[in-house]
Amino acid sequence: MTRSQAARTNVCGVTAVVAVIDGRWKTSLLWLLESGPQRPAEIRRRLPGLSEKVLTQALREMESDGLVHREVHDVLPLKTVYSLTDFGRRLCDALGPVSDLGHERLDRMTAERAEQAEQAVEAERAAQAGPSVS
Repeated sequence: MTRSQAARTNVCGVTAVVAVIDGRWKTSLLWLLESGPQRPAEIRRRLPGLSEKVLTQALREMESDGLVHREVHDVLPLKTVYSLTDFGRRLCDALGPVSDLGHERLDRMTAERAEQAEQAVEAERAAQAGPSVS
């Protein structure tokens, strides 16, 4: 999905929402900001692997899309704080059930893999025991 799709008005509602949360870090950023306002350095500490450049770009896009509010305090050094807008909070509320479905899927996948691993172990044991005599 491209950034240009976030500005389109002739798409379905799901596409309009997915366009503003598309990307590796945006849902994680929403999740972090849901717990309260955060400074960029705090966010980077809580999301290892997120570079300053990518964080800045994602936050600017999210601000442009109306998900986050950027507040700059006029102190030295400058202090910037990001928080969710009302729209961002509503989006988090809407994504809650989607997250629940995702966790259900992950639990099901984990159970299926455990079952497959158990079957593989049983098959290996049977192969090591040799042919059964009837």
